[in-house]
Amino acid sequence: MQKKQNMSIIVNLDIVLAKAKVSSSELAQQVGITPSNLSILKTGKAKAVRFSTLEAICQALHCQPGDLLEYRGDDTDSPEESTNEQI
Repeated sequence: MQKKQNMSIIVNLDIVLAKAKVSSSELAQQVGITPSNLSILKTGKAKAVRFSTLEAICQALHCQPGDLLEYRGDDTDSPEESTNEQI
């Protein structure tokens, strides 16, 4: 049995949508994807996203890819831990 890994890439689409005051259905229509596919992306369940889709979302929401995606590594790679180690 394989252990399920947590994804280190966090999708902040819901935050960007709220700031832009745009509904999910409106964004889906503007971008040209189905509301269900947008929901999969929004909930972080997507395994991949096309650059063309990412570009269309950024154009519609007037944002940068970094506003939508965030990398969070596991706690063992935390920069705070490595700088606070005693020698």
